[in-house]
Amino acid sequence: MSDDPTGGSRAGADIISRVVTKSPRATKRPATTAPIQHSTSLERFFSITARGSSVGQEVRGGLVTFFAMAYIIALNPLIIGTATDKGGLLISGAPKFLDEAMTQVDTAAVGASIGMVAAGTALIAGVMTILMGIVGRFPIGLATGLGLNALVAYVIAPQMTWPQAMGLVVWEGIIIALLVLTGFRTAVFKAVPRTLRTAISVGIGLFIAFVGLINAGVIRKPAGAPPVEFGIDGSLAGWPILIFVIGLLLLIALYVRKVKGAMLISIVVATVLAIVVEAIAKIGPNVGPDNPTGWALNVPQLGSFGLPDLSLFGRIDMVGAFFPEGAFSLPRFIALAVLVFSLLLADFFDTMGTVVAVGSEAGLLDEHGMPPHTTAILMVDSLAAVAGGVGSVSSNTCYVESTAGVGEGARTGLASVVTGAVFLLAIFLSPVINMVPSEAASPVLVFVGFLMISQVVDIDWSDVSLGIPAFLTMVLMPFSYSITTGIGVGFLAFVFIRVVMGRSRQVHTLMWVVAAMFIIYFLQGPLIALVS
Repeated sequence: MSDDPTGGSRAGADIISRVVTKSPRATKRPATTAPIQHSTSLERFFSITARGSSVGQEVRGGLVTFFAMAYIIALNPLIIGTATDKGGLLISGAPKFLDEAMTQVDTAAVGASIGMVAAGTALIAGVMTILMGIVGRFPIGLATGLGLNALVAYVIAPQMTWPQAMGLVVWEGIIIALLVLTGFRTAVFKAVPRTLRTAISVGIGLFIAFVGLINAGVIRKPAGAPPVEFGIDGSLAGWPILIFVIGLLLLIALYVRKVKGAMLISIVVATVLAIVVEAIAKIGPNVGPDNPTGWALNVPQLGSFGLPDLSLFGRIDMVGAFFPEGAFSLPRFIALAVLVFSLLLADFFDTMGTVVAVGSEAGLLDEHGMPPHTTAILMVDSLAAVAGGVGSVSSNTCYVESTAGVGEGARTGLASVVTGAVFLLAIFLSPVINMVPSEAASPVLVFVGFLMISQVVDIDWSDVSLGIPAFLTMVLMPFSYSITTGIGVGFLAFVFIRVVMGRSRQVHTLMWVVAAMFIIYFLQGPLIALVS
């Protein structure tokens, strides 16, 4: 096997199709996309029949994607809604502490802030995911990006006000949108060698399986060495873990029996069991040493309707961060530029890896490894970053958990419309949605990791110039808990090995540019310290 470093096709392209279509989760697309007689306008618009899908399959896939992503409604408020800016204020504008010594938290203010962020998170995710379905026509959901929100909450906001921090998020989205309009973002997609794109898909499979195991409490970070461990002190304990195991075993049983809706059924059954267990045993949340066997992210309790507070929408300051004390400062500008660049690069390549992974899992990549409507997909993702800033919930981006919906059969943008519609309902039903514990949804993430890792056979391990970068890409995603880090190290290794082998002319010009960008990205800490 050989690989074209400029992103060209190779003979192994049809192998991916066989790998993707060998399981009952995927149906091979017809050779022609000609309209089927008696097809409806909905089927024609989304190419449902042409992609070997059905309306029922898309609805199931869209629901599974939502349940795999729904944790963000609970998790993003815990990050954005509880952090403070340089003035000690929550994103709501209220002080977090009741006293100047910052020893007594104003729980009412924090609770209100969390509720506002939860409503905004669901709103922006719903609107942008529907837009992805209609414009991008791709089965992928969008919501506030984990990692990106942490950077905003714990690095950017403490240096300025919350509106100024969200203004920087808007600038990041605008810049990415311009890169799409100029064709640069699409060109980078094409410049990445197919082997690295395959490695990205496999690495993301390992990453989301790792995320699923962590969210379920199967893998934990102990107080001392080693860095991670199996369960608690090497053993599984507690009702939540049992719910996860039952959900995973049920999913495997349904899958091997070729039952349609296996993933959605496992989530629903595990959630019902979790609600019953919590009602009887009163387990409560996992609060560390006090209750290590509690529920990881959200307690499975019946919720109710509620009126959302969307007052955070539009609270942005686009220029204030660049003029501290009302005056322009060059060192300040450079430091902020590095922060925006960090946001941009993480968003840029997280999306790249996610889109490739979802498209590969769905069998939607062409002979060049590109998804259909690439430019439209990337433009919607860019606008999602802008929308996340305007909504004060941090940059929104494509979610790798969408592979769960693809594993259930999602192949078109209709699945995204379904996912987005449920997100909009979640604005009013967030307590109901949050009753699905991570232990019930995590089996799907772990199982999707199995489905995605099958693509590892398409990597030519005999060619070390391809095998080593692919290996580093795959292992560093879960080990560093960062998709962007895995991609960056893999790219740098690819360029370095080609130079050492005297084959630097085979490196696409854009790969050189991207490699330089990643060097800056990995050195952002020292660079910020240098100019501060």
